Amino acid sequence: MSRIRITVLRREHYDKLLQSLLPKDSPERQMGRCDLFTEGQVFETQRGCRKPDGFCDWAWADIHRDAVSVAFGVGHPWAAPRPMAITCCTDGKRPVIFKIERIEE
Repeated sequence: MSRIRITVLRREHYDKLLQSLLPKDSPERQMGRCDLFTEGQVFETQRGCRKPDGFCDWAWADIHRDAVSVAFGVGHPWAAPRPMAITCCTDGKRPVIFKIERIEE
């Protein structure tokens, strides 16, 4: 299994949606973009099935399948010629979008 690189592409926040759906006293209305990642941040792991040091546990649970696929050489068909995936965590209020690439040795 090859090494992979995970790059944080974007951190989203859907303020209008949150304001319209959450109760006025909900603390989640005050939350901004995810503060566990920064755009452009890069993580690498020796094995695609192991969470990189410092990576969010919840986000890893969401993108793990894509990470393993890319590590084994399978990516999204439109990402040819190199195995790659664009994926995100499933936080519906403030998702983070990642690019996963296989590092060829």
